[in-house]
Amino acid sequence: MENKNFFAICLLVGLVFLGAMFPTAVSKFRNYDRTVNVKGLSEREVIADKVIWPLAFNVVGNDLNGVYAEIDRNISVIKKFLTEGGISESEISVSIPTLSDKYAQEYGNNDRTYRYFSKNVVTVCTDNVDTVLALMPRQTELLKKGIGSSNAWENQVQFQFEGLNGIKPEMIEDATKNAREAAEKFAKDSGSRLGKIKTASQGTFSISDRDSNTPYIKKVRVVSSVTYYLKN
Repeated sequence: MENKNFFAICLLVGLVFLGAMFPTAVSKFRNYDRTVNVKGLSEREVIADKVIWPLAFNVVGNDLNGVYAEIDRNISVIKKFLTEGGISESEISVSIPTLSDKYAQEYGNNDRTYRYFSKNVVTVCTDNVDTVLALMPRQTELLKKGIGSSNAWENQVQFQFEGLNGIKPEMIEDATKNAREAAEKFAKDSGSRLGKIKTASQGTFSISDRDSNTPYIKKVRVVSSVTYYLKN
């Protein structure tokens, strides 16, 4: 009988204790259930650190040997133009010519003044971006010598930025800081306090031209997403 009474007393004490703790537990649960998700943006403008500059030219003629001789002459002129302008031989590559024989084509237009038509590209790949920028306006020197292509869209200059790893940590820090500032503002406006981070994710870095007129100036962008707990 005494054991039963003792058990009943213990059960009663436990229920009283549980009842007293229940509001606190519910309050804590609600606090952990309240969150705010914010995004932090970081942007920077950087100068390209690599450039790929294709110099294309066409050669036409009726004598195949003459066409190849003209190709070699043009390549020599372009290489001289580049090396004298500060580009090293190791930064210059020559593509295999694309040669077409109009007389061998079953279909085509009626313009067969020249039998052979050759497309050729000399490409500069360098991290000396300033050197290339200085040479590009002088490309008219080659055009005056009859070296050039009628379709510049096929061989556009590519400016690239490969130093992303060097600025990643600072940009991530900036994005995270901006996200926290936004979360603190939200918490203040809602009468709450900012708690610990629940989840966080780093967005993908994107690199784009700042504008179409200066493709050598790049805009680097990253967005971080952070979810914070809110406290009363």
